[in-house]
Amino acid sequence: MKFVRSLALGAVALAAAAGAIAQTALDDVMKSRQIRIAVPTDFPPYGFVGTDLQPQGLDVDMARHVATRLGVKVELVPVSSTNRIPYLQTRKADLVISTLGKNAEREKVIDFTAAYSPFFQAVFGPKTLSIKGVADLTGKSVSVTRGAIEDMELTKIAPAGTDIKRFEDNNATVSAFVSGQVQLIATGASVAGNMISKNPQLGAEYKFVLKDSPNFIGVAKGEDKLRNKVNEIIAQAKTDGELDKLARKWLGRPAGELPQ
Repeated sequence: MKFVRSLALGAVALAAAAGAIAQTALDDVMKSRQIRIAVPTDFPPYGFVGTDLQPQGLDVDMARHVATRLGVKVELVPVSSTNRIPYLQTRKADLVISTLGKNAEREKVIDFTAAYSPFFQAVFGPKTLSIKGVADLTGKSVSVTRGAIEDMELTKIAPAGTDIKRFEDNNATVSAFVSGQVQLIATGASVAGNMISKNPQLGAEYKFVLKDSPNFIGVAKGEDKLRNKVNEIIAQAKTDGELDKLARKWLGRPAGELPQ
């Protein structure tokens, strides 16, 4: 009986020790005065390499904002969509700010802060064309990738008289808009961001959203102190308009209502 009780007490002690270890990220950051944040560098407008060969984009700006509010230096760690979560799990990064959506599978292996920016499918077009909402699509031509989320969402709401032209992949969809075959394009924010940055002569801009899928900041499992601190920073950025400012700068629209 004493042996069993000793084993039980030992298990509790180990669990407590593990919990203590799991709560060191924020302390380590503040002690070193530096935070490592994983960001994309090939996914405009959220993260990409500028003409000066320096990373820029919404996620990069958000990473710098978090570091500034913590009062520490930031080390930007370039990641891809496949290695961003492993980098967090193996402590190569303290946070992941890389267009990370939240779902049940991911929640099994990492934790998430509140959302900090929208990720969306939308209609884009030239500034010279007045489009305030879906009703204005009557008589207009729109390119879309066949079977994509934006195709399904646009098909649900497009008014009669909308000329939806479907293409087999994003490249063909973008090419149709860039070459003037269509007046508008319905696509994801990242595809549009890349298109706009490569073709500034088009004067393309965001018109209206089709579907929102917000981005969250990834934190290692159990790092509640760091997660709560970042949530405070996000809440303040929401209150003082910083999130809207970043979204307008990089996405051409305000952040809007974001989930906690």
